[in-house]
Amino acid sequence: MAKVSSDELGAEPIGKLLVKQAVPASIGILVMSLNILVDTIFVGNWIGSIAIAAINVVLPVSFFIAALGMAIGIGGSSIISRALGADNKQKALKTFGNQISLTLLVTISMVALGMYFVDDLIPAFGGKGAIFEPAKVYYVIVLYGVPFLALCMMGNTVIRAEGKPKFAMIAMIIPSVGNLVLDYIFIFVFDWGMHGAAWATTAGYLLCFGYILYFFLSKNSELKINFRCFVFDSNILKEIGSLGFVTLARQAVTSVTYLLLNNILFNLGGEPLVAVYAIIGRMLMFALFPVFGVTQGFLPIAGFNYGAAKYARVKESIYTAIKYAALVATLVFVVLMVFPAEIADLFLSDRTDLPAKDMETNAYVLKHAPLAMRLVFLATPIIALQLIGAAYFQAVGKAVPALLLTLTRQGFFFIPLILILPGFFSEMGVWWSFPIADVLATLVTGWYLRKEIRSLN
Repeated sequence: MAKVSSDELGAEPIGKLLVKQAVPASIGILVMSLNILVDTIFVGNWIGSIAIAAINVVLPVSFFIAALGMAIGIGGSSIISRALGADNKQKALKTFGNQISLTLLVTISMVALGMYFVDDLIPAFGGKGAIFEPAKVYYVIVLYGVPFLALCMMGNTVIRAEGKPKFAMIAMIIPSVGNLVLDYIFIFVFDWGMHGAAWATTAGYLLCFGYILYFFLSKNSELKINFRCFVFDSNILKEIGSLGFVTLARQAVTSVTYLLLNNILFNLGGEPLVAVYAIIGRMLMFALFPVFGVTQGFLPIAGFNYGAAKYARVKESIYTAIKYAALVATLVFVVLMVFPAEIADLFLSDRTDLPAKDMETNAYVLKHAPLAMRLVFLATPIIALQLIGAAYFQAVGKAVPALLLTLTRQGFFFIPLILILPGFFSEMGVWWSFPIADVLATLVTGWYLRKEIRSLN
């Protein structure tokens, strides 16, 4: 693979550069999302729909701890992109070393706490009734690998900050493919059930970590740090913290949202309704992969050019990213509106030898998931503005507006809606909360972004 310099972020045409950055990011996210999707299909067909609900309960906890790594990665990568744009390589190196030290310290501490409070956390996130035992099995095993996942998520954002999206793409593909292969071996061949699903996921994290470690030790990386870089620098930590807190707050709110939704849905309809949301949750991760890919590709371009004071290129990158993301979001919307029943059917087995509880849950999910999916994704065509707008402020180091816009959709609108509407409209109130929150958040983000663009000179 040819060596790529970060200087290209400030020189190549924006459209070409965004494609070069976004396509590998989209492919990587696609493969990772496919991994989550197929993993869920395997679990649903080979273990049962209760197992799908169990995994959905565990994800907020493990993803929150892993998101600590992503928060540190995105916060530090914003500094690295701007430092490289300003030709301050020493600051970039020191930032990367501090990212590694901070990720290890924070995630290992959080895993220890997660293990200690396991029996309290799982029920709190909706792991009740028949869901509790399989959720606990999955949770404990997956948590072993979460520090490695956090390091992977941190390292992946740094690779993008260097302007090397193809390597970041490979880092996302390797664990996904490994996980799917091991899913087949551990679940289908060895018949390990939930243990197999969990160990396949953890092994995938280890594979990803191995590749990222290889990248930074190889000649492909510009960031060759020494031991002095691992010593904490208070100014860098403060900047990483302020920008990374945006990502962490987003994931924290996401975890709270899962907690609320799983409990609200369990109270409204028990395990079957939680299973419906589990499938929709997977589609929320999978279906929007090209939009997230454009957003990931946009971040280093905006950050580098802002650091180099090339504001015309910053504006062009915003407009181009919104245009590309809106196009792919509309295509996703059409597919989801036309084929919701076929999509839901993929997740469930037509076996007749499953326990009666699973058979009843399957029938319920197949009946109710299509309409729920249509409602949840109703505002998909407009979310590009929301995602690119929030990402811009984070990319250029403006932590306060980035935090506010990140929290707008879920924290300010969605959570209040799911607490209020189900009291009037039962589960339909939950599903309608998604598009209403998307519309309101997009309007707020559009106002902030328009004001910011006018100020760029």
